[in-house]
This record gives sequence, structure tokens and C-alpha cells, in this order.
Amino acid sequence: MRISGFSFARNAVKLHYPIREAVASALPLVDEFVVALGDCDPDDGTREALESLHSPKLRILDTVWDLEAFPRGMEHAHQTDLAKAQCSGDWLLYLQADEVLHEADLPRIRARCEALLHRDDIEALLLRYHHFWGDYAHELRSHGWYREEIRIIRNRPEIHSWESAQSFRRIPQFDGRSYRNPEGSFKLRAARADAAIYHYGWVRPPASMQTKRQVFDRIHHGTEAAAARHAANAPVFDYGDLSRIPRFRGTHPAVMAPRIAALDWQDQLRHGGGPPRSRGLVKHERLKYRLVSWLENRLFGGRTLWGFRNYELAE
Repeated sequence: MRISGFSFARNAVKLHYPIREAVASALPLVDEFVVALGDCDPDDGTREALESLHSPKLRILDTVWDLEAFPRGMEHAHQTDLAKAQCSGDWLLYLQADEVLHEADLPRIRARCEALLHRDDIEALLLRYHHFWGDYAHELRSHGWYREEIRIIRNRPEIHSWESAQSFRRIPQFDGRSYRNPEGSFKLRAARADAAIYHYGWVRPPASMQTKRQVFDRIHHGTEAAAARHAANAPVFDYGDLSRIPRFRGTHPAVMAPRIAALDWQDQLRHGGGPPRSRGLVKHERLKYRLVSWLENRLFGGRTLWGFRNYELAE
């Protein structure tokens, strides 16, 4: 059995993505890891960060992004598919540039892949999520932040990245562009793996977080719309009152230790003071989501209520 890893990136180091740690966390598990590396800015160091791993398993695929051909975030899905197409494994492990695996989970992932290798009806595996917010000590457990998602798929050509690369679908007659068209697409039949993704996409210095949000909005909404959305925002992102966010009680992946030790923006975080005034509320801060989250966490054991699933649960 072979397992391939794959991802995509552009300006990852410049935007404070832990891409080196993401790839490093998967290398003991996979036989190869393919990164579709887009046309980065001259002052970005993503290629150098990846090459510093000195791993013969790593392959960098040079790509060019085209946001006109793939608008509304679909370039993310396109880049994911480009990396996927270069993979040779039976199972394909997908990690985004801010997603890291814990070393304790690697044997369980391998065992699950081996156990289901000949179950042709199982097209994908689900991993749980830890979503960190503001720093490495606070974890969101809120409605609207997905509790699990497809991160391992069969190496089948009809399986493609979906929408803005959050998940995958089977699209037998795929035209190479329509990553957001549900017609002719099918949810994958997925089983759970006893493992987690550690998601650090919202752990950045506040100024870097605001820059990342602006870049993300340009990719999804275009330059003019993104500028309008952020016109009234402060140049530094306000993570809000962290005293309202649950503390993380577990351990982080070992590869994250140097990055965690280097955190230097604690004096820019708040532990009180109410909701932010310099931006609109994000999902977990809105009353509706807070109420549903309370029900999920207090009465239903963390089970998601009224949530959208982009998969068919097999077992």
C-alpha cells in the first residue's frame, strides 16, 4: 500500500502559513508529498522553506495562478487538482498549508488505510478538526467551524477538489473548470479515521491575519469587492475577547514546537473588553451560532446540528 501526500501554496511563508510544518508532519506517513507551488512574490520564501526539509519524498510542482479563469476561490481547487494528478499512491492525504498532523495519529491513519484498502465502496476518510484562534492555547468548538472533513481520498481520476478546496467530490464528466457546479457531482462515501487535523489558519500576528484576509477575499471576490469589504477595517485584526474561547487541553504536533515558542503577539490579544468594534462579527461571535454551539456542546456531546455534510457517511 502506498500513501501520497499533496497540497498547494502561494506566498505561504509571506502570509505566515505553517507549510513547512504541515509537510514535515506527514513525511513519516507518506511515500511522496507533492506541493503545487504557485507564482510566489519575490519576497516570499515558501520554496526555500520546503527545500530546507531535505526530503527525497518531496516534489515541488511549479504552477501559475489564473484568478480570471478560476474565480470565487476555485483556483484553490484547481491547484489542489494539479497536485493530486501527480500522486501515485493508493490513498492520497490532503493537507492545506495551515493544517498539521500529530505524530501520535500517524499509526492510526496508516492502520485505517490498510484496513479499508480493499473496501472499494469507501472513497474517502474523514479526520476530526482542532481549529485554533488567536494563539495556540485557544480552540474553537463552534457551529459553523467544521468538526470533520475529508482529508484522505482514493486515487481515482473522477475525484476532484470541490468549491474552494475545502473538500472533494466525484465528478465523472468534469470539464476542468466547474468546481462549484453541483450538477453532475456526487458526494463521496466516507469512513472516519481516528485522527485529527490541527488547523492553524487563524493563528497569525494580527497584522498578518488582516493581510491574509484581504488576500483571501481578493481570491474569492475580486480586487474591487475585497477593497470595499475591508475599507472600514483596521489594519490590524482584532481576535476579540479570548476569554470567551475554550482553552485547548491537548498537545500540539511536535513539529509545531519552534513555531509555538516563537509566538510574540500576546500583548496584542485581548482577554476581555467585549466584541470587536473594528470589524464585523465572525460566525462564532454571532448570537445564532453561539446558541446552536451551546446546544451542540452541552446537550448533544459535540454532535453537529443542522450542519451541511459534503460526504455520505459509510460507517
